Amino acid sequence: VQLQASGGGLVQAGGSLRLSCAASGSIFSINAMGWRRQAPGKQRELVATITSGGRTNYADSVKGRFTISRDNAKNTVYLQMNSLKPEDTAVYYCNADFTAWGTKWGQGTLVTVSS
Repeated sequence: VQLQASGGGLVQAGGSLRLSCAASGSIFSINAMGWRRQAPGKQRELVATITSGGRTNYADSVKGRFTISRDNAKNTVYLQMNSLKPEDTAVYYCNADFTAWGTKWGQGTLVTVSS
């Protein structure tokens, strides 16, 4: 089982990006899915999570700007990022809690926000 993240890139401050992360392989069921990020020289931090039932949780720094969603039929989680700020620059990692396999991580996708 693996997670493949995509959608990162370079964007100007105030712009938007949408990240996607698709799970593949021998998937039986997925519990929570989420996104974390790691900026240069900083620890990895929570961005947002979503349960299998759609309950969401956000870091205070992204509330009102980012929206996490998921498509259970496609085993995919999304992160819509609006009103991006230079401090959002980081490598974004998706993760999923698989019932059969535990927590797995995607490879990371770089988001760069220029001022």
